Amino acid sequence: MIPIQQNPHYQAIGGEQGIRALVQRFYRLMDSLPETREIRAMHADLGVAEEKLVAFLSGWMGGPPLYAQKFGPPRLRARHMPFPIDERARDQWMYCMDRAMQEEGLDSGLREQLHAAFLRVANSMRNQGEAAQHAHHHPHPH
Repeated sequence: MIPIQQNPHYQAIGGEQGIRALVQRFYRLMDSLPETREIRAMHADLGVAEEKLVAFLSGWMGGPPLYAQKFGPPRLRARHMPFPIDERARDQWMYCMDRAMQEEGLDSGLREQLHAAFLRVANSMRNQGEAAQHAHHHPHPH
């Protein structure tokens, strides 16, 4: 994955406040939409999940590396390994994020850039099905 610092979206989204608003809407959607119940079931505590996603997105979008400061290295794939993430789970996560970005009124150009970046990450989280067999052959550079 390209280091997001080379393509900073932190200011464009409105800093930590903008990220927090997006993440709150993302989890409200996940918690309420019947079509995302499988991925919702993977999240025990949405409050904890919200804090971690806000912290991760801060650094990932080019802002302060809050996740590393609070929780250590993100190690996303390892942290998601206990959960069965297949194409359906990926699509449900992306549906919530795309809808949250739209409902938060993000500029269409920013939404397109973030959608592509989120999709790369979401694909790398898959550990079930065909993607799981390929993931081990393409390690992420450190």
